[in-house]
This record gives sequence, C-alpha cells and structure tokens, in this order.
Amino acid sequence: MSLNKRKTSKPAGQRNLVTFSHPDSIISEQFRTIRTNIQFINGEKNNPILLITSPSKLEGKSTSAANIAVSMAQQKEKVLLIDASLRNPAIHEIFQLPHTAGLTDVLKGYITFEEAVVSSQIPGLKILPSGKVPTNPSELLSSKAMKRLLDKVSPLYDITLIDSPSVLDVTDTKILANLSDGVILVVRQGKTKAEHTYNAKRVLQYAKSQIIGVILNEQNK
Repeated sequence: MSLNKRKTSKPAGQRNLVTFSHPDSIISEQFRTIRTNIQFINGEKNNPILLITSPSKLEGKSTSAANIAVSMAQQKEKVLLIDASLRNPAIHEIFQLPHTAGLTDVLKGYITFEEAVVSSQIPGLKILPSGKVPTNPSELLSSKAMKRLLDKVSPLYDITLIDSPSVLDVTDTKILANLSDGVILVVRQGKTKAEHTYNAKRVLQYAKSQIIGVILNEQNK
C-alpha cells in the first residue's frame, strides 16, 4: 500500500482530509485502494478493530487513519475512528472538532461513550476524540475499562479504527496492538529509517499483533 501527498495552500484540516475535500483526486483513489486491500485482508471477519501507527513521530499515521476512515464511510460502512494518541492527539484537528471530552473521560467514568462520540461531516463515520490529556495514558489504555469499551462498541460498527501513538516512542501502542485484530504501519518516504521500521515490526510482533499492511506516505501528521 502506498500514498503520495502533494502540498496545497488549503487549511490544515481540509488539506489533510483529501478523501473528503477532493474525492475524485488520485490520492483519494489511492486511499480507496488501501481500503479495498484492508477488506480483502480481513476477509469474512466481522467488526474488526484495526490499529494505525508508525515507527516514530511525524510519519503521517493520523492523516492516514482519518482518510481511511472517510474512504470506508463513503462506501456506506459504519465506521468508528478512535483517537487513542492521548499524549499528542490530532484527529480533532483534522476533522476540525472541539478538543473537549473524549476517550480519557469515558475510561475514567466521567461520561459515557454515547455522550463522548461525535458525528463527522461524513455519513456513517463517528469519531471518539482523545479527550483531556491524562497524566497516566498507559495505565488508562491498559485498564479493564478500555477492553470493555472496545468489546462494547466494536459490534456496533462495521470497522473500528484506532489512531495510536508511534510504536517506538511510548508503550501505549503495544497495549493497543494487543487489543486489536490487526495493525497498519505508516512509514514516511525519505524520513523513516529502515532500522526504525524493523524495530517497530519487532515490537509489534512481541505484542502478539498482526501487521496486515504498510503505507508509504509523504504526509507528516
């Protein structure tokens, strides 16, 4: 799976969400190809949970997660996109949503999932923002509350996508990978070092997760 991104002068959210702003573009077609590849790989598995991550920061994982989610929703699928990058969230910026309540507040029991999840501009796509930045992200993500949440919400959607932190920076991603049915690794052309990609693969394998694809990207968010 590959992706190339051209520079534009549009606002950041609209520029990054190219599958929504320019659905007929070559880049949108590439995301549709990625979407189709994911569907073939998953086969008959119902309601899969897929983690989208990268070896290091600024390699385009959040933008890729957002555009894959949009592309799937455009095919009339019910999609949930969870921003689990609790230390440095970006999904709310890409979709131009207020950064208020979200995943952290649900896991702490302050609000329910139904109160935290928001509709996007794309029919069929729901988003669970990250919520307030916590002091203990790893503990929250490894809690029983996180597993209960995924067990509760995944049957409600055709696919659940999780935007996670980069693999080699924090332990959060290993926790999330173990809760997911598969992992998509995003690497950035001209930036990601081969040794980092190898180390990321090794870490994910150690977490007993399955890498189902790799996206070669030129976007840095």
